[in-house]
This record gives sequence, C-alpha cells and structure tokens, in this order.
Amino acid sequence: MSGVDALRGALVRAAVALGASGDVSVNLERPRDPAHGDWATNLAMTLAKPLGKKPREIADAIVASLDRAAAGVAEASVAGPGFINFRLDTADLASGLTRVLAAGAQWGCGSGGAGKSANVEFVSANPTGPLHVGHGRQAALGDAIAALLASQQWTVTREFYYNDGGVQIANLALSVQARLRERAGDALVIPEGGYHGEYIKDIAERYAAEFPADPRGDDLEQVRAIAVRELRREQDLDLRAFGVRFDVYFLESSLYTDGLVEKTVAALRAKGHTFEDDGALYLRTTDYGDDKDRVMRKRDGTFTYFVPDVAYHVTKFERGFTRAINVQGADHHGTTARVRAGLQALEMGVPQGYPEYVLHQMVTVMKGGEEVKISKRAGSYVTVRDLIDEVGRDAVRYFFLMRKGDSQLVFDVDLARSQSEENPVYYIQMAHARVSNIFRVGEVDPASVTGAGVNWGVLDSVEERELVKAILDWPEFVAAAAEALEPHRVANWLLETARLVHTWYHKHHVLGEAPEVMQARLALAKAVRITLANGLGLLGIAAPERM
Repeated sequence: MSGVDALRGALVRAAVALGASGDVSVNLERPRDPAHGDWATNLAMTLAKPLGKKPREIADAIVASLDRAAAGVAEASVAGPGFINFRLDTADLASGLTRVLAAGAQWGCGSGGAGKSANVEFVSANPTGPLHVGHGRQAALGDAIAALLASQQWTVTREFYYNDGGVQIANLALSVQARLRERAGDALVIPEGGYHGEYIKDIAERYAAEFPADPRGDDLEQVRAIAVRELRREQDLDLRAFGVRFDVYFLESSLYTDGLVEKTVAALRAKGHTFEDDGALYLRTTDYGDDKDRVMRKRDGTFTYFVPDVAYHVTKFERGFTRAINVQGADHHGTTARVRAGLQALEMGVPQGYPEYVLHQMVTVMKGGEEVKISKRAGSYVTVRDLIDEVGRDAVRYFFLMRKGDSQLVFDVDLARSQSEENPVYYIQMAHARVSNIFRVGEVDPASVTGAGVNWGVLDSVEERELVKAILDWPEFVAAAAEALEPHRVANWLLETARLVHTWYHKHHVLGEAPEVMQARLALAKAVRITLANGLGLLGIAAPERM
C-alpha cells in the first residue's frame, strides 16, 4: 500500500473508532507550506456534525489514537480549528520511488478510461492555405489531450474534419484560376474573399505543369480538385513537421454524397422538432436551451453550417465513441448549443453535453518587441511552420500548451529561442539532461538502478523530500489533467518540478558520496528522469539526454 493510501486507511480506522460510519471519506491535501508537513486533512471538521463534537476535540482524539507505524507517520499535529498535519517518515515516503522505478515508461498511467473510447477532433482546417498559428495551438492542444486520455487507457481516435466544400473552397479555386490567367498574360484579378499568398502561385504552377492543355484553368472543377489536393498535402507536411498524426480524415463532402445530411434533416422532421416559416426550415433549438430557434435550410434550399455538423456528430455517436471532444477556436462558441440541440432532437440516445468542446483563444506572435502579422509564404498571417523554423518543434509545442486554452497567448519568439533559465521548455529539458548526465559521467547503467537494498531514509533533506513528493504525486496529477482536458496543468507541473530538480542538483552531490547515499540518490535521479520524460512525452516534446 502506498504512503497516502496507508495514511488514509489509518485515518478511517481512527474515525470509525470514534463512532464515524465505515464509509467515511478522507480528504488529504498537500500543505502550501512544506514546513507544515507532507499531508493535511480536514477530517475532524467533516466529522463534527455527525459526531456532535468540536472539530478540535475530534482532531486531538484522532492524533492520539492514530496507528502511526501503519500509516508511516513520523509526526502528527493539530492546527487552527481542527486541521491535522502529518509528516511522513522519510524512509516510508521515499520508498515509494520503487514504484516509479518499476513502472518506468508507464509511470503516471491510470486505468480510468479502460473499456471506453474517445474521439478527439482537432485542427480541422479548411484546405484553403497553410496552417496558421491558431491551428498550431489547436494541434498542440488536441494532440496532448489525446495523449492524456490514452495514458488513462482510453481508446483514442485522433480525427481531422476537412471542410472541402462551400464558398471558401469556391474562392480558392477562383484564386488559383486568377493566377493561371495571370501566367497566361491577363491582369491579376483575385476575387473578393479570395486568397493572395505565394502558395496560390505555387498551386497554379503545379496545375499548369500537370494540365498543359488547360493553361488558363477553364476547367474550374478540376482546378478546385487540384487546389484542395495540394493544400491537403501542404497541411499534412505542416502537421508532420509539428509531429502530429491523425487516425481518421473525414471529408465534409461525404456527408452530402452519402446522403447523411438529408437523412439527418428527414429524421429531425419526423421527430416533429422542425417548422417552416417564410420558405425556410427551422429547428426548435429553444426546446434544448438555445436562445432562439435556428434556420436549418434557407429559402434558397441550401443548408446552414450547423446542419452538416449535426450529421457529422451522428456518425461519431454511431461509431461508438463514448466521448466526442472537439478542440476549436473560440469563434465556434455559438455552434455548441445548436449542434447539441440537434443531436438531442434526434432522440437516438445521445448523452446531453455530447460533444464536448475545448475552445481556445488565438495567438499573438511577438519578435523583437513587435507583433509579427504576416508570413512570406501565406501572406496574410503567420504559419505554424514559420514558428517551427524559427524556434523548433519542442518550443512551439510547449509555448502553445503553457496557458489554459481559453486564455490569450502571446508567443515570444525571442524567449522561445533563448537557451536560458527564462525559457521554460529549455529549463525543463535541461533538468532531464542533467540527471541523465549523472549516469553518463558515473558510468552507471540506469537499468541497474532498481531500488533494491536502498536505504531510503538518507533522502532526508528538504530538497529531496519535496522532489520525492512531486514525483509520487504525478499519477494522480495526470489523471486530474486528463479528466479536465487541460494539458497546461502538465506543462506547469513540469516547470515547477524542474525547479525542484535544479535546486536538488546544485545542493546535493550524487557521485562520490558514501555508498548508501549515492545509491539512494541514483534511485532518485532515475525516478526524476523517468517522470520528466513521461511528462514531456505527453506534450509531444523530446527529453534530451545532452544539451
């Protein structure tokens, strides 16, 4: 039994001995000030009413009767109105590192999602240009959320939804056609709402080479198909450079060609949740919490954009996904209620709150103290590939993940490029490299460090105890981040733990110490190495052994 489980069990037994029910819940938290101990509980306060006693009186009784040996407790004290603080025995606390060494790459993994499946849809950019920095933030978020869920044994499918139809794609085709006609000698006339980036000229050149019989792009449908194909390929290269892969690429056009949109509309009409007004077809979304009823089919016979979204999510539910999680820009906020309303109106057993949405704010890129607004390649915006070329994949991923998704993000290129303690990803990776260097310099095979025969009691400094506690808290921390769908928690945990690692590294030598001290500190160093590598891996960031 782990230290915290042993303590919780001993507290339950002490509470029952005082008259509490056997299903008493014990909440344990880390005190903000390490001087107050390793764990604290408000158990006495929660028992005050059912036991009819003052919290302080209950706390004193619990401390007096607690089986300290079974709980691994060295000290227990009562503070304030009835909080109980505990300091664990050093050897008992640090012996928990044997679990880290045994688990290795699985340290931090849980089983809360076992037998359940999740679909994480992210990026889902229109194939009208390279991926911009907003798509990059979304890619980092979606990929890390998928990794967090997978760490808890969810069966995860990463999905990309291609909006390969509509006005934007039509303008893309017209933009490429305009560039083809410019090549043929006409004046350049980009359509209103069209695209101006250098990549449009590149597509036109590829088209002209592939279809020399149509130098002016008169076959607009063919131009459209080639433009979409080339930009899908371009976006795939962007994603590959970012280290992101997808299991499924879903085409919006398939919802129409396969009749799924018409089928969904017919089902909604059959359920009696639609009505017609002035030639338009409406869905009664107000029946499901929306602020007004929404148009499904306009008077000209075309569908509004949320209708294919409903049909698309029907496919997710029918594919058996327990959870459907959509990572999207904050500008999609207005679609959430109507998509959920459409799914509920179908009366097919879709849970309320399906799909889930993780919305993110956009990114401001700063360089040299000034905002960067355009890319040489894209023209009107900064691409994710621009950032990767500037600072590297690891820095881009970390900076996109270090803030909660719904907060504004300023990406400081100069900071991300710096090799200093001010650069958080460099600082974390350096912590991993430093503990790895211990084994290299000492010519110690990490595989030989198993924790067997270690005198854990020698890890008794404040720095060592705090570092041990951080490492042992990792599995519970990962599970909470996965449940909340918040990768920034991992990014922040890594930074805080790296600070503990650097402090320990500077204050305490490992090699050349007395044998039992060196053996225990090598075990701690290996546990640190494992945990940092696992945490960085969840964010898709490398854990270098040399820097």
